[in-house]
Amino acid sequence: MSGEATSNSRLRLRVTAAAEAALRGGHPWLFAESIREQNRDGAEGELAVVYDRKDRFLAIGLFDPNSPIRVRALHVGKPVTLDHEWWRARLRAASERRRGLFDEQTTGYRCIHGEGDGWPGLVLDRYGSVFVLKLYSAAWLPWLEEIVGLIGEEFRAEALVLRLSRNIQEVAARKFGRSEGLVSRPGHNIDASRGIALFLETGLRFEADVVRGQKTGFFLDQRENRRRVESLASGRDVLNAFSFSGGFSLYSARGGARSVTDLDISPHALESARRNFALNQTHSAVSGCPHHAVQADAFDWLEGNTMPRFDLVVLDPPSLAKRETERAGAIRAYARLAEGGIRQLRPGGVLVAASCSAHVTADEFFGAVRQSVVRSGRRFEDMATTHHPPDHPATIPEAHYLKCVYLRAKE
Repeated sequence: MSGEATSNSRLRLRVTAAAEAALRGGHPWLFAESIREQNRDGAEGELAVVYDRKDRFLAIGLFDPNSPIRVRALHVGKPVTLDHEWWRARLRAASERRRGLFDEQTTGYRCIHGEGDGWPGLVLDRYGSVFVLKLYSAAWLPWLEEIVGLIGEEFRAEALVLRLSRNIQEVAARKFGRSEGLVSRPGHNIDASRGIALFLETGLRFEADVVRGQKTGFFLDQRENRRRVESLASGRDVLNAFSFSGGFSLYSARGGARSVTDLDISPHALESARRNFALNQTHSAVSGCPHHAVQADAFDWLEGNTMPRFDLVVLDPPSLAKRETERAGAIRAYARLAEGGIRQLRPGGVLVAASCSAHVTADEFFGAVRQSVVRSGRRFEDMATTHHPPDHPATIPEAHYLKCVYLRAKE
């Protein structure tokens, strides 16, 4: 996994002044329309060198001829040699950023967070001894064997699972013979027939569907919010809307909730939550907490149930704006959800509303929720707002997708 940045045969690019400034400012994306000159055609994953207006080395990155993001910069500044040691040092730097964040009670977390760790378009998650590598750019496909080797050296994974973003699956199969699934060292801690890995999070046991599940199999980015919800759950009836595999519910049960209710349209998700509760029956608070499941569209159910029945409502929908054109509709949807959640709350109850839509800013999301509060006619107090957990560093504007607000209804 190497390349001399100054090789005569190297793919060479010159870009607009605005793109130069963005690269120097730390943004790793170089868009196709920003390229002014290119010495020849390039292939997926080829190392491309960017020169500035004075013909000096500016950056080196991975080229993708079929993506609007034509180059994902790996290094900006003085020329470097991207050899095995350089890559290993970059991987170890990501590991060092997480040193001290987790103990033996948490064995599920993000090891590489794409652009935030200097690996644009690539994430690596740990679930116990099983690791999941997800690629969002075809530019990484030619480097896959080298990456797998580096991960094996650094983490000693018993199993490594490859996941591919939907937009690169066709080229991965056609040009590189790659598809999703186990790629290295199948171990005993993964159920290969179901693609399930088990891991710990704050002492709770969870399963992750690492082959077919959403993202890499679990929503690791909500860990800190799950912990906060646990601290608020004692003595409360809890509603977990868009419950997925029941993470917020399980934490609430351990936190002493009077009851927990999962609400999701997917029977597969509700069954996953049941299995996660079954994994934690040794916790007396979990085994003693009534756990209910409702299969329904969360929007419709929240609007149709007008009697306040809960003391803690968690609204954690999937992304409602996957592209910029969906932003306005997503903001309206978040307001609608908040209105439904507020109707479920008893006096003194807590509303927890989250968004993972990168195209909706924190101000837009928090504003939509708070406008719903005003329209409800009820009085609420702000408790907290939260963003990304430390193992998901967000270093560019496009990476700031996660936001959550906590509001308490006054008596």
